[in-house]
Amino acid sequence: MVHETRSRTHAAEEGKDAPKRQEEEHKEQEGGKERPSKNKKPVEPEAPTKTKKLKGGESELDGKGNGTKEFEDFCKAIREHLSVEDMRKILEANEQDASGSEDAVIARCEDMMFYGPLEKCPTCGGQLECKGWKYKCTGKYSEWASCIFSSSNPPRKSDPIKVPEDINNDYVNKWLKQQEGKGYPKRDVDEEAHIFSGMMIALSGRMSRSHAYFKEQILNHGGQVNNSVLGVTCVVASPAERDKGGSGGFAEALERGTPVVSEKWIVDSIQKKEAQPLAAYDIVSDVVPEGRGLPLDKLDPSEEAIETLAAELKLAGKRSVHKDSKLDKDGGLIFEKDGIIYNCACSVCDLGSDTNQFCIMQLIMLPEKHLHLFYKKGPIGHDQMAEERVEDFGNRVNDAIKEFARLFEEVTGNEFEPWEREKKFEKKSMKMYPLDMDVGFDVRHGGAALRQLGAAAAHCKLDPAISFLLKQLCGQEIYRYALTEMAQDLPDLPVGMLTDLHLKRGEEVLLEWIRGAEPAPESGPAADALWIEISNKWFTLFPTTRPYIMRGFEQIADNVASGFETIRDINVASHLIGDVFGSTLDDQLSECYKKLGCSFNSVPEDSEDYKMIVKYLEKTYEPVKVDDVVYGVSVDRIYAVKSSAFPSYEEIKKLPNKVLLWCGTRSSNLLRHLHKGFLPAVCHLPVPGYMFGRAIVCSDAAAEAARYGYTAVDRPEGYLVLAVASLGEEIKEITGTPGAEDVKSLEEKKLGVKGVGRKTTDESEHLTWRDDVKVPCGKLVPSGNEDGPLEYNEFAVYDPKQVSIQFLVGVRYEEQNMEVVPDE
Repeated sequence: MVHETRSRTHAAEEGKDAPKRQEEEHKEQEGGKERPSKNKKPVEPEAPTKTKKLKGGESELDGKGNGTKEFEDFCKAIREHLSVEDMRKILEANEQDASGSEDAVIARCEDMMFYGPLEKCPTCGGQLECKGWKYKCTGKYSEWASCIFSSSNPPRKSDPIKVPEDINNDYVNKWLKQQEGKGYPKRDVDEEAHIFSGMMIALSGRMSRSHAYFKEQILNHGGQVNNSVLGVTCVVASPAERDKGGSGGFAEALERGTPVVSEKWIVDSIQKKEAQPLAAYDIVSDVVPEGRGLPLDKLDPSEEAIETLAAELKLAGKRSVHKDSKLDKDGGLIFEKDGIIYNCACSVCDLGSDTNQFCIMQLIMLPEKHLHLFYKKGPIGHDQMAEERVEDFGNRVNDAIKEFARLFEEVTGNEFEPWEREKKFEKKSMKMYPLDMDVGFDVRHGGAALRQLGAAAAHCKLDPAISFLLKQLCGQEIYRYALTEMAQDLPDLPVGMLTDLHLKRGEEVLLEWIRGAEPAPESGPAADALWIEISNKWFTLFPTTRPYIMRGFEQIADNVASGFETIRDINVASHLIGDVFGSTLDDQLSECYKKLGCSFNSVPEDSEDYKMIVKYLEKTYEPVKVDDVVYGVSVDRIYAVKSSAFPSYEEIKKLPNKVLLWCGTRSSNLLRHLHKGFLPAVCHLPVPGYMFGRAIVCSDAAAEAARYGYTAVDRPEGYLVLAVASLGEEIKEITGTPGAEDVKSLEEKKLGVKGVGRKTTDESEHLTWRDDVKVPCGKLVPSGNEDGPLEYNEFAVYDPKQVSIQFLVGVRYEEQNMEVVPDE
């Protein structure tokens, strides 16, 4: 498993499945049946809604107890007797926020004077603000994270209202006199009454239930219903209506570009007590003439994968011209002057404010010496919403540089030249962070595309078995799939071409989080602050289409530590492969093989080594289960491996306690292992895969390695590694989860560790290979350690010089419980 854990898509963690299955949805709604939503947390509506302007006597936050005649009369009177400037002064005198528009100040002052001054946010100390039907904090935990505190019953001060001396108003003075000793009334808010607050909604065509039913639901939850499409927030229709051609209102909504959503939007919004994003329930985006399209994070994960796997990488590295500029076709090159490359990609993620954006800035010089500025900024995964422009500066080089520097400072809050020359960057606010791109090409661009692989293999002078392996390791596919599974396959951002400095910062942030998370509380405001900052930092440094708030060490292991190692290894592959397939070389695969510095030799099927490895695999394998499908495994081919990146067999055979062990790894990480040898795990976490700290971890069970080598149902091929590991003179057995201090001691002493699993290999069936190398190829049996954290034995080695890769085993995963339907 080599300090890696299988990636889980972020969508699976958050359950953000966009309801695109229209036929299934319609069937479930027939007869009034409603399917529970898969979404785990409500999100703010993405599409802007039309809000009505508040009239005298109305409040933005209206509820069970605040629609009283007394409050209405107070609001009318206070607007008549106080100017907006007076209200600002009263807010300031009571330590409330006095900034913003007139409407915001009026509503804030009315709320404070009638219901009492608001306390500061109990989580971050920021200012609370009425947003819709809740009070939400406008403060920040840090420069990385906005506060997410919200409440319908916020903390308030009991102090009397203070009025500045220069405001001498008889009505205000009289009213305050009357309130003395009474205490403030409680503002009782009915959350459900405000779900559709400020929304005008139209109903269209034949629906699964009567229009009267849906109209009642909308009105009961704060919305209004209009018979016309003109000026509405959205049109609600049955998915079946679209298949029938739609009603007149349906067609008019299409012409006007008004969102048309399924009935399930109403059902889910009421169920979650918050209006859901309209885009996630859109049933017509694919037929709208403008082709608005859905953002990637609102697509079903499988549909997102199809979109991004087929997408061309738009920015491949530091010296690459962005494809959307169209200037690459005219021979444009990234402008360089005095050692500075004028190309920058930035990103920011703030889950508290629902922000996940990127920005690209480039100066591009055309052959005729015309300098252009390309600028693109927008939400990650929603290209249609991005702001994009190309500005021609002609030969005005200094003006172009000044504008580039101005934009960089506006976007990031830092000066460009110190960042580009010395990488000096200070995160002062919730602005974007620049990704430090390296020169060269992201492997998704420089590696061979599918259409190139056949020609490359045909011209290859290597043995066909070796060229088959090189086709996979030097192609784009396995790297695209790996980034797709992590939802970090953004066409606009070269995640596979980052500098070592950027990767180092990511590693430092990860270690900092672990130190901070160990003593942190499990729940409460402090825990919320910690985990949202962790998530924002990570998804700013390594952007994704599906950010979410991580909680717990298991998610850090599966998605941060493992994800970091995968991105790090893909970056090594990018540097190694380069842009060989864009060159004029006749034999690209042989060129890559030379650069790899590693030799492969096919192991004959009739050899003793081949038979031993097959026996070892069969004895220690248990089927992999994915959903309801069970997968067996068979050996396709075996390669013997030699590389100067790790100890040779001649060196390793001299060491004590040698064991031939399985190591599972992503195919995308394999090139780095072969080119540079195994690296220890990036950190220690109290979960399997990382519980032994900065160690190289292997197993005596092929079943364990197969979990990590498994790819996907549509990609059944994978690779398992067999390595000889020397466990040293002293081997320490561990049955539980070691603590941080224990792991630190193991790392310092570099002891060999055996983590005892719940299953072990039958020692009576073990055998000895060459030079006293033990092969634990017995069948899997209970170990007696029933309560242990590990399912199979794991072996940890802290010195890379004690591990030598010997074999690469190509395997194929096959469905075992597939029902075969005979032809009729």
